Amino acid sequence: MSDHHVYKKVEVVGSSRTSIDDAINNALAECSKSIKNVEWFEVTETRGHVENGKVGHYQVALKVGFRIEGS
Repeated sequence: MSDHHVYKKVEVVGSSRTSIDDAINNALAECSKSIKNVEWFEVTETRGHVENGKVGHYQVALKVGFRIEGS
């Protein structure tokens, strides 16, 4: 194991009909399926989709950080 860590960031958008928290968790769950070593996230945008004057979907843009394998 190395004595330093190197990270990479990707940007994703999660959505949910229920809440902002669910939108974040949906995005992280999907990222974790294909990206190893996910360690942190940063919310960069919060927005929503409006249907008939009400929230149809909550949308949250995230920067997701993961540690490069072997670092």
